Amino acid sequence: MEEQIEVGIAGLGVMGAAIARRLVKQGRPVRVYDIRPDTVAELSSEGALAARSPGHLAESSVVLLSLNTADIVEDVAFGPEGVLAGAPDGVLVIDMSSIDPDRTREFARRAAKLGAGWVDAPLSGGAPGAARGELTLMLGGDDEHVERALPVLEDLACRLTHLGPAGSGQLAKSINQVLVGCGFAALAEAAALVRAAGLPARQVLAALSGGRGDSALLQEFFVKFAEFDLSPTGRVSNMVKDLEAARDYARSAGVPLPVTSAVAELHRWLAAAGHGEADNAALMHYYCPTEAGS
Repeated sequence: MEEQIEVGIAGLGVMGAAIARRLVKQGRPVRVYDIRPDTVAELSSEGALAARSPGHLAESSVVLLSLNTADIVEDVAFGPEGVLAGAPDGVLVIDMSSIDPDRTREFARRAAKLGAGWVDAPLSGGAPGAARGELTLMLGGDDEHVERALPVLEDLACRLTHLGPAGSGQLAKSINQVLVGCGFAALAEAAALVRAAGLPARQVLAALSGGRGDSALLQEFFVKFAEFDLSPTGRVSNMVKDLEAARDYARSAGVPLPVTSAVAELHRWLAAAGHGEADNAALMHYYCPTEAGS
């Protein structure tokens, strides 16, 4: 039965762990791998099976990747102990990482030569969205592979859009990250004004709701930023990576991105200041450097 498809997951960071927990909660058999044994042990105690290596994940017919960079994706998928190292015919890899579209196309071609499928499925909605099964997924890949991925991805997402061949999802994710990254900077500036004025953030949010400034981003993150809430939903370092990828593609396409470039530099400053692994709300360190934790 479709709901009994076993899913392997490589990468148990904030997102990968949330994805694993959601699939376990949905009753799917889940096999997990991460370079941190304590993280694997934690998920195992919650009902997942522990994998010895990425290659061990290939015992599952579907393998999800939730990793930080294209180089890590390549190693986990194609390395000596990688998911596809044994050329397991018929395995479907669903890469939910946010990486370069060109590398994604290369990975899809390599997987096809090994008899495996490849779908890029970068996401929006963060760990909270994964926990609720309300992610937005941008899909790239062959029709047959996307169709096969849907039963698993529908456990995680309320909106799935197949945009075209491999790499298409990654291009859409870059567009999403331009909007989100620049939106975070605008939220941080607005939240800094709220703090400076001594206004109650929740009441300001209520006043803005329904107006032209309203958005899902405002509703989810405005109070979080204004209250210096650094509970993990996404890392600054990942935003740096995503915004720089968007900027690189824009250069190759001859598209100017002055606002995105400025916001990318702001996030790079945060990473250089030691906040790379912090939540995106760490932007408030830039705007209110003396008020953290107050």
